[in-house]
Amino acid sequence: MRLTSVANAPVSFGVFELSDAPPPLTADEMVRALAGAGYEGIDMGPIGYLGIGDELAKRLDGLLLAGGWVDLRYSDPDAFQSGLATLDAALDVFAAAPAAPAHLAPRPTLACSGTPARFARPGGNAPGLEPSEWAGYAARVQQAVDRCRERGFEPAFHHHLGTYVETPEDVERLLELTDVQLCLDTGHLLLAGGDPVTALRDWSGRVGHVHIKDGDRQILAQALADGVDLRELMGRGGFAPLGEGELDLPGVVRTLDELGYQGWVIIEQDTLPGRRTVAQNIADQAANREKLRELGL
Repeated sequence: MRLTSVANAPVSFGVFELSDAPPPLTADEMVRALAGAGYEGIDMGPIGYLGIGDELAKRLDGLLLAGGWVDLRYSDPDAFQSGLATLDAALDVFAAAPAAPAHLAPRPTLACSGTPARFARPGGNAPGLEPSEWAGYAARVQQAVDRCRERGFEPAFHHHLGTYVETPEDVERLLELTDVQLCLDTGHLLLAGGDPVTALRDWSGRVGHVHIKDGDRQILAQALADGVDLRELMGRGGFAPLGEGELDLPGVVRTLDELGYQGWVIIEQDTLPGRRTVAQNIADQAANREKLRELGL
């Protein structure tokens, strides 16, 4: 049995949880495009976009649900508590997903809401949490982790530009203070000053989910010089098609193989709605899948 499978995500088409723009394509169109390109799974996207319950299983039509993003404000105790209902709603969607082998069960992808300063200056260019704030932040992450496990799901925490867990140092601190597995995102780590291949090796015992994304540090540098934020960085193509940025993609694939990684590899190419046509996005994700296929994945 092959132990690594490749998925894609709605964010590659400009459909993501924190946007109020209408989806540029329907869920059925996206599923058909990804299945046609040879993907084996898809991330959830905004709750309800792919449907829930029987509607979800029918729509996926052979694809598996790889996981889904759940954004919580771990830095704010009250906002965190009120946001747990969103986590519960996502777990309800996962519970109704098509049955999958244990290593391919959908992963709750726990994510941190952005901090305004870091969102405005992504890439580790603005202050993060104060040392005194880390204990409470990590305790709330652990609470979310335990809540997922009580429902039978093993979550992974997604480090992300513009948030309190952005830089390699932030990741190290979170791993030290919790037992959460890591969703290692190669593009976000690259643009936050990390080396994805080194990180895979250093954190191999904690990596439970992988997002493969390319990044262009020249576009990041220009965005910072122009004073634009993370959203505009995405719109400018800061996350490039695979092979067009600076990611050592062969090194990442080789390292996953050497480490015996088991689970989902999710290709993402974060973009904003309307910045590329639907046809261009579909072509990009077919080409991205082919890049991994050429490398044996």
